[in-house]
Amino acid sequence: MTGTTTLSLGGLLAALIVLYANLRPWWRGGREMKKLAAFSKGLAGALCAATCPGGILGWARNRTGSIANGAGETTSRATTGTTQTQGLTGGQMTGLGIGALIVVLIVFAVGAAWKEAGKEDRRRIVGGAFVGCVASLTAGVAGALSWLPGALNGLGEAVQAAVEGTGLL
Repeated sequence: MTGTTTLSLGGLLAALIVLYANLRPWWRGGREMKKLAAFSKGLAGALCAATCPGGILGWARNRTGSIANGAGETTSRATTGTTQTQGLTGGQMTGLGIGALIVVLIVFAVGAAWKEAGKEDRRRIVGGAFVGCVASLTAGVAGALSWLPGALNGLGEAVQAAVEGTGLL
């Protein structure tokens, strides 16, 4: 598996640039929530996918971290003449079980939204996914979202109970 589970300051820089590029038009444009919808879809999908310890979604999260580290370190070196390779404390959300069903459905829905979106919204969805994947590599974001695997598992259990007819008869 090629990727990283450690984010560097350069990777954080890359994520912050993408975050700023998506928040600035919203801030200057009247702060209408619909302007953040595409970015939020990508962000939500990525944060849910970040709960996956492996598989294609886990690989994509780690690979995105490697890409962010390289891009951010190159940007830092080109603009300031210094390299930001110092690593940040890493984090991982753990405990995903039956909630994997929900994660796959959410990521599928984000993919379907991307397919239907126009060019500008596609970039925003990808930007949100990039920021979500990169941010979830840090201990702070992973810690703040430590409730997410449990919530996804709860939704998965509710779907299973509904399909099995538990409590209906």
